Amino acid sequence: MEGDFPFAETSLLAAGFRLQVPVTVHVAIGQDIVHEHPNFDPAATGAASYADFLVLTQSICALEGGVFLNIGTAVMGPEVYLKALTMARNVAGQEGRTIGRFTTAVFDLLSLADGDIHREALRTDHRYYFRPYKTILVRTVADGGESFYVQGDHASTVPMLYHLIVGK
Repeated sequence: MEGDFPFAETSLLAAGFRLQVPVTVHVAIGQDIVHEHPNFDPAATGAASYADFLVLTQSICALEGGVFLNIGTAVMGPEVYLKALTMARNVAGQEGRTIGRFTTAVFDLLSLADGDIHREALRTDHRYYFRPYKTILVRTVADGGESFYVQGDHASTVPMLYHLIVGK
C-alpha cells in the first residue's frame, strides 16, 4: 500500500488491502453524525454502500464450506448478510450449485443461555427478535450448516479467536 497511513498495521481496511480480501462497509444514511455535515454526499455514500453490498454478495457466492462471522452488529449486519446470501443462493441455484454447508458465528454481549440456539425462539421470547440469533444462528444454516454463539466483550473474544486460529 502506498502512502504513510497512521495505524495501517492495525487497520482492518489496510489488512484487507494487503491480503486482497474484500472489506465492505454498509451505511444506513441518517444513522451517523457525519450525515448532517454540509459536505456529506448521500448519493456517493449510497452508491459506495451498494457497490460494497455487491462485493459482499460476490464473496458469499463462495461461502460453501466457509465461515461467516457476525461480530457486534445486531440489526443491519444480519439483514445485509441475509439479503446477500439470498441473492448468492439464487445465482448458485441457477448454476446447479447450493450454498448450504458452512459455519456461522455470532459474537455479542447478549446472553442467549435460556435454550437451544439452533432452534428459532418462540414469538413470546425476546430472543425471537434478536436478528443475529434468528437469522445467522438458525435460519441461514438450516440446510446443513453449523452455528456458534460467543458471548462476551469483543476486547477479549475477538483476540481469543485470533489466537485460536493462528495458534499463538
